[in-house]
Parts: sequence; C-alpha cells; structure tokens
Amino acid sequence: MEKISTVGAFGNEIFNEQKLTIGVDLGDRWSFYCVLDEAGKIILEQKVPTTPEAMQQTFSRMPRSRIALETGTHSPWVSRLLRELEHEVIVAHAQKVQLISKSTRKDDRHDARTLARLARIDPELLGPVRHRSVQAQIHLTVIRARAELVSARTALVNAARGLVKSYGERLPKCGTAQVSRELAAKLSTELRDVLEPLLKEIESLNERIEEYDERMEKIAKEVYPEVSLLKQVKGVGTQIALTYVLTIEDPYRFLKSSIKEEVKKKHISFGRNFSCFSAHSIEQVLF
Repeated sequence: MEKISTVGAFGNEIFNEQKLTIGVDLGDRWSFYCVLDEAGKIILEQKVPTTPEAMQQTFSRMPRSRIALETGTHSPWVSRLLRELEHEVIVAHAQKVQLISKSTRKDDRHDARTLARLARIDPELLGPVRHRSVQAQIHLTVIRARAELVSARTALVNAARGLVKSYGERLPKCGTAQVSRELAAKLSTELRDVLEPLLKEIESLNERIEEYDERMEKIAKEVYPEVSLLKQVKGVGTQIALTYVLTIEDPYRFLKSSIKEEVKKKHISFGRNFSCFSAHSIEQVLF
C-alpha cells in the first residue's frame, strides 16, 4: 500500500485554501487521522498521541475543517477541544456506523478513512450524537463514582457473610448501609479479629457513599430545580431523578414542533426555568 505523505514532508502549504474533511479514529494512547481534500483525495494520514497537548498542536494548525470521530472514552473531551479550535465536529454513533462496527477489517487507518469519507458525503450517515456539557458530565461522574463505591461495598459485605458461614456462624441481618464492626461482636474471637479490617473498610465506604449522597442533594438543589418535579413521582428519589435529568440534559430537543412554535410565539427563552410551562407541557418535556 502506498504511504501517504505526512505534514513533515509537505509542510502546512497542503492545507492552504482547502476545504478539508478529516476522520479521526480515537485510540487510548494513539489516534489515527485521515485528511481528504475537496475532491475526496487523501492528502494526509498520520497518527497522534491521544492527549490534549498533542491534539491541540496537530489540529490548531489546520484550517477550519469538518472532523468526524466515533463515540468512545475520549470523544467527549476531544470533541470539545476541536470545537474550541473552531472546527465543525461530528461525533458518530459507534453502533450506527456499520461500515466500521460490522467490518471484518479491523484497522485504525481504514476506520479513519471511512469516517472521513462518510462525513464528506453525508454526515447523517454517521448517526451524529451530541455529547453532554462539561458541567453535566462532571455531575454525572459523581453519580457513577458513587455507584462504583456501592458495588465495592456490596462485594465486601457478601464476602464477609460468606467467610463467616464457612465457620458455621452468621452475621446479623441488616442493610448494607448498616454494616459495621459491631456486627462481629458475637463471632468467635479469632474470626472477629480476622474480619475487623474488612468490616472497617465497609464502614469507610458507607461514609464515602454518604458524602456522595450529600453532594448529589446539593447539585440537585442548586443546579437542577427540575429534579424536585421528578421526585413527585412515587418511588423516585434524588439519585434516579438527577440521573434522568443529566442523561437527557437538554429536554427541549425532544419537544414536539407544535410546542416549539408556541414557545417561540411567546418569546420564552429555552432555559431551565420550567415555571414558564404549564403542567401538561412539563410532562411532555420530561416524560
């Protein structure tokens, strides 16, 4: 296969007055990108470290281009960085780009070419998605971090109960949030000494989870007032309501055209102030 020349060989003049389309196949450490000119000819293929510094250096020297990349671990921050550089960014739904997801040819360079060619022909073929904002992402990370601690706590509690049973003894029944070193009070001395560090770790996890609960309550109260509306539904608490709001983030993109027109006529700003809608409209927005 003929190797495409790099920037080092051509210099930046290959980008002059060109309407470029770029496909980027993001990897954990290295990413491959393919640059097409207006005629669809490959003028550059290269790899770049998947770091903010390297991405900034590589794409800041290119003219405003259409850049396509797939959803993945690195796509949120990469897409934001590229938009800050004033590029047109298309984030493709990884499962909808069947030319890549169902291809038997697993090659980073080939995938970058496919993304670039599809973006040049018709961006809709990529099933474009929109990543959530930085604020929404960090708030959702609070929920996900808490979930990891809950999972770890469950595993430790199950381990403690299983270890005790193997000696013909049992820990008293209680919820995972109530597990503490006190539960081992009636165990044999040797077994109690062995399990104390494990139960102490569970106590620590309970404290950390409570801290995340408090943080979620604060976020919901100060940033997302619509959470209180969702909590009116029986069985819905702060965690579920906040997760729902953060997952959707912008509910107005789901509004029916008729409601959009009504909002426009009344000159209502598309903010997060739900008080400007009727109860019926709020139900249509959120549910």
